[in-house]
Amino acid sequence: MIGDVLTSSILFEALRKEYPNAQLHYLVYAHTTPVLEHNPFIDQILHFDDTTKKAFQFAAFLKQVKKERYDAVIDVYGKLGSAITSKYSKANIRISFDKWYTKPFHTHYFSRNITAQTNAGPAIEKRLRLLNPILKHIPKEIKPKIYLTVKERSNAKEKLASAGIVEDKLLVMISVLGSTDSKTYPFKYLAQILDLIAAKKEVQLLFNYIPNQKEDALKIYNLCNTHTQNSIFLDVFGSDLREFLALTSHCDALIGNEGGAINMGKALDIPTFSIFSPGVPKGNWSIYENGRTNVSVHLKDYKPELFDKNSKKEVKKRSKEFYDLFQLSYFDEKLLSFINTISK
Repeated sequence: MIGDVLTSSILFEALRKEYPNAQLHYLVYAHTTPVLEHNPFIDQILHFDDTTKKAFQFAAFLKQVKKERYDAVIDVYGKLGSAITSKYSKANIRISFDKWYTKPFHTHYFSRNITAQTNAGPAIEKRLRLLNPILKHIPKEIKPKIYLTVKERSNAKEKLASAGIVEDKLLVMISVLGSTDSKTYPFKYLAQILDLIAAKKEVQLLFNYIPNQKEDALKIYNLCNTHTQNSIFLDVFGSDLREFLALTSHCDALIGNEGGAINMGKALDIPTFSIFSPGVPKGNWSIYENGRTNVSVHLKDYKPELFDKNSKKEVKKRSKEFYDLFQLSYFDEKLLSFINTISK
């Protein structure tokens, strides 16, 4: 997923610092590439896609990997396919997380269960731990970064201006949809969030969606009151991921469903307020939170008893049901405090 790929890109910055002349390659799913473009620490991006999963193509892919003669492979993905790729590379150093079914494929492995020592969070710290067999000096934390060109930002600024968006008024990107239904905050509650923001501040609202999601975006728009609807620029959205990033870079904040968009906002140094799905452990992905400009909320913060008496598997299964319990009234004060912090 995009959030995983972006977060794991921190390894290249650490590696480049100690090995300035190394060749550093990144193997990712093709659709995640936009968050890596113009990254100065990555020499080459290799693509894996659905066609590569087929037996014949996968065999050809493994041969190509072996030809590269890698000295080390870091398998952050930690699935069977990536473990096989790691082993077939014939690299002397092969590193991953401690999983019983991938251990035979690696020379070094580390537990994913850690207690974070910094506000970078476990997602950052457990990845940096993977560098131990390679680096003499492991940084305590590195923040993921996205690199936009001057032209990309300029084009996005022109697009905003042509839509009537002004610089002296608060501009907020809304992550209206999660990656799945179970990771999407109920539309009726999200509309209430937008109504609350628009009632308290003079604001301009953008929706993060792609064309085939417009029907859902419209559903949320129609649930908002008239005043809020007048603040929403529904037709201003990124036609591709790079344009979304460029538009977001001009925003004062990004608010909504926790996921790739939130991680991208943080990598752009945009203040974020994220709403976690009940089925996603907050501790894993609450990256660089400070209670002011990076804030998140989770139902467990307010209803811990639900999680105490239900297993992780059960919570994940009942995620949508639990989401219906997570009303705005639980965190409206925290949201307003965040809005006041980022207000112009």
